Amino acid sequence: MSAAACDGLVCDQLGVGLPGQPLLATVHARLQAGRVSAILGPNGAGKSTLLAVLSGARAPRSGSVHMQGQPLGRFSAQELASRRAVLLQEASVAFDFTVREVVEMGRFPHRAAPSRQESAIVVQAMEATGVAHLAERSLNALSGGERARTHLARALAQIWEPRPDRCARWLLLDEPTAALDLAHQHQSLGLVRRWALEQGVGVLVVLHDLNLALRYAHDTVLLGGGQCAVGPTEQVLDAAAIARVWGVECSGVRARDGVLQYLTTAQ
Repeated sequence: MSAAACDGLVCDQLGVGLPGQPLLATVHARLQAGRVSAILGPNGAGKSTLLAVLSGARAPRSGSVHMQGQPLGRFSAQELASRRAVLLQEASVAFDFTVREVVEMGRFPHRAAPSRQESAIVVQAMEATGVAHLAERSLNALSGGERARTHLARALAQIWEPRPDRCARWLLLDEPTAALDLAHQHQSLGLVRRWALEQGVGVLVVLHDLNLALRYAHDTVLLGGGQCAVGPTEQVLDAAAIARVWGVECSGVRARDGVLQYLTTAQ
């Protein structure tokens, strides 16, 4: 298998929408490992539905998704779980588990061939998201932000080690910053961007904050009005596209580090 086939997540005329409802968008894109790709758009544009299709949790309305050169539907649930981790908007647990126990759940797909570093992986994942000091606390006793960082640690633990076949690992996140304060939003997105750049992990993240996408996402899939635009984030998210998709006027400024950010005009 070629490196390109091993590392890409390919959407071939992928129809996004719920059964029995109008098609929301058609996505044709090659998403690359080693990069952060943001999925953006207004409410109801199909962002979470697209992420569910890319994770294998939902079948596409039309078209196909290929991972490692194979249709996503050919992988079993166990095979997918060893290749990609998914963090949903509302991740919850039914019982009174501790933070450590929740993060340990991320290692479940590897139970048949456990790592020699199982315990260390759990600790390192908690340290990476800043919840190691909460390890023995009940998840249900934590704040929303602490729970969100615990579930991010669980997702990271699931794909912590490189695969034996050296094919890419994928991290799919649905609005991971929704419950986080400003500092933890930047810490969490900075963490997954480093994972992309340093470990070659492919990161797909649904976001609402355009400025976070401009700072942390290499590429963007922009959904809105039945259309889809895909490309480098700064090219896709220009003022004209923002006005068309969200109906908001804005002007761009450069932060001190040169990153483009938008100031919006009150409606």
